[in-house]
Amino acid sequence: MTTNKFYATGKRKTAVARVWMSPGAGQININRRPIEEYFTRDTLKIVAEQPLSLTSTQGQFDFYILASGGGIAGQAGAVRHGIAKVLQIYDSNHRAVLKKAGLLTRDAREKERKKYGQKGARARYQYSKR
Repeated sequence: MTTNKFYATGKRKTAVARVWMSPGAGQININRRPIEEYFTRDTLKIVAEQPLSLTSTQGQFDFYILASGGGIAGQAGAVRHGIAKVLQIYDSNHRAVLKKAGLLTRDAREKERKKYGQKGARARYQYSKR
């Protein structure tokens, strides 16, 4: 028995995107809203749809995505990572293109914590000699 639904999880900073993909007309819904409504900035839409344009699969699949945590830019990165992973699960031939573009690698950069006795993670209070 073969299922025609595929699932993957994408992550970026503290954002997590759970991505379900099925054959369809190319609709992308994020948290039950169309992608145009959810990502109001054009750059975020381009980021999220990057794996589809690289693999020439735009308009072939419907995506149902649940994004949570982080900010809107982190969620766009998580959606991109999730879509790339689910496309690789669907067809392993896409792996070479996605890997070369760096879309299958989880961006591990996180915010460094603030240290006590300092202004921030690295910034210190001004030193006064006299």
